Amino acid sequence: MRLIRYPGNPVLKPAYIWEEGGVFNAGAVYHNGLFHLLYRAVYGENRSNIGYAVSRDGFHFFRLDKPVFEHTGDHETFGAEDPRITKIGDTFYMLYTAYSETGVRVSLASTKNFIAWTRYGVILPDVDDKDAVLFPEKINNKYVMLHRIHPDIWIAYSDDLIHWDGHRVIMTPRKGYWDSEKIGAGAPPIKTEKGWLIFYHGVDGDNVYRLGVALLDLEDPSIVLKRQEEPVLEPEKYYELEGIVPNVVFTCGAVEVNDTYYVYYGGGDYVIGVATVKKEEVRDFIEE
Repeated sequence: MRLIRYPGNPVLKPAYIWEEGGVFNAGAVYHNGLFHLLYRAVYGENRSNIGYAVSRDGFHFFRLDKPVFEHTGDHETFGAEDPRITKIGDTFYMLYTAYSETGVRVSLASTKNFIAWTRYGVILPDVDDKDAVLFPEKINNKYVMLHRIHPDIWIAYSDDLIHWDGHRVIMTPRKGYWDSEKIGAGAPPIKTEKGWLIFYHGVDGDNVYRLGVALLDLEDPSIVLKRQEEPVLEPEKYYELEGIVPNVVFTCGAVEVNDTYYVYYGGGDYVIGVATVKKEEVRDFIEE
């Protein structure tokens, strides 16, 4: 299984002063016939806010001219980074990385319109943690999250989205592979008939970021049913090989629309691209 880049990439580049340092790592959701992106935008000395863009076709985006979510408070003195969006009920929940002098922490906010936000603050305190994603429904009457305490992907469970327990490792780096040094959840899990499909990032000893795919059990997502040996996307184009950080493709969002999955990713920590894969090819992976 491989992702196919959109030939018109990048779909978003920096356009305003508040995003002059890069636009990348966009969370994505498809709702009411529109593709919605919440993306990390960098200004000044690596300070990050979150911008909003919308599209009818998933390739051509209109963006607002100011951030919709700005970093604030002691845990976000350096920024709010790498949003992931999950729709649960009629609410969109955004897990993001709060970055400050104390390190990186998983934080939560919610919205119904991508403009007005309710903040819940840091929900996984006292440890450097990031790359957190929510499952789009409860499993066994629990909310479920994947997160990353270096270098592994962990799972956790909650009754209220605020207090989390049951933390344990479910995926680790694979020595000798493209994801040998560290891994992290990318887009929120997508439900299929055979399991939860996750796109994740992996890093090798040369600090090259690639994307991979795995399948988790529907009833017990701590069980990894399969994990493709080869990456589904790796840096090849100039906007991935160069940039603020070279040799990077990094996803925070993927959506399922009709017969296609759209995976949005940051290239070189500076621009946003999209790559697609047909459901038929995904079905081949999960059923083989």
